[in-house]
Amino acid sequence: MPPMQAWPQGTDHNQPGVQMRAMWKGAISFGLVSIAVKVYAATEEKTVRFRQVHRDDNGRISVRRFCDDCGGEVAYEDVAKAYELDDGRVIAISDEDLASLPPPPMRTIEVLRFVRTGDVDPILYNRTYFLEPDDVAILPYTLLRDALRDSSRVAIAKVALRQVERLAAIRVRHDVLLLHTMMWPDELRAPEFPFLDTPLTVPASELARTTSLLDAMTERFDADGLRDEFRAALLALIATKAAAAQDGGASTVNVAPNDAADPRDVQQRGQVAKTA
Repeated sequence: MPPMQAWPQGTDHNQPGVQMRAMWKGAISFGLVSIAVKVYAATEEKTVRFRQVHRDDNGRISVRRFCDDCGGEVAYEDVAKAYELDDGRVIAISDEDLASLPPPPMRTIEVLRFVRTGDVDPILYNRTYFLEPDDVAILPYTLLRDALRDSSRVAIAKVALRQVERLAAIRVRHDVLLLHTMMWPDELRAPEFPFLDTPLTVPASELARTTSLLDAMTERFDADGLRDEFRAALLALIATKAAAAQDGGASTVNVAPNDAADPRDVQQRGQVAKTA
């Protein structure tokens, strides 16, 4: 059996000296002001991902495309877009149809208005990105950053990322402007729960005891002190099984560097001999 080789998936941007890569370049625009910026992902998911394999021999499962009508296998280049109506009919949408629509501004973060920080409901926030100024835009970037911070405001904007127009908010954190993509208002669901229709009077004594408990458990929020215990245990399990496989124990799967498994912190994913 060949030795284990570490294949960390993706780039751990928390490691010293790791350069982040800009995913978008454009400008923040409001009034007559234009601030050239680069956009970087501010977060990365570290969920452990599994591959589907055949239970009998650990062979990886492949997904093939078949047409429900003719039953034939469909090549990727023959796959088209369509919108399914509520009655089951599908409306074909071509690339030409999409090209005829008014395009969103591709290289502009268009500020619509400024609002108080507390006016934005956190339920609207989606993904978070860092905004870095170009060298020529450091001064206007700093002016906007300080003005937002001093006035406790955020900018509400529109931006097109990956060819999709999104609502967004710009705010300050640790001397850096953050761009939060946001849900559109019509994407929020209403909490239509039956208990909300039944008025309930809370006893004052019970409310006081609950408030006292909250007071006793209240402390300063420290995200660094929080840990995903299940993920840590799962990665430890993977490391243990990988070590056993290296010694000829548990059955394993040949995993290429770009496959979906992601035990990144353990650095134990790799090419392991497939058990016959």
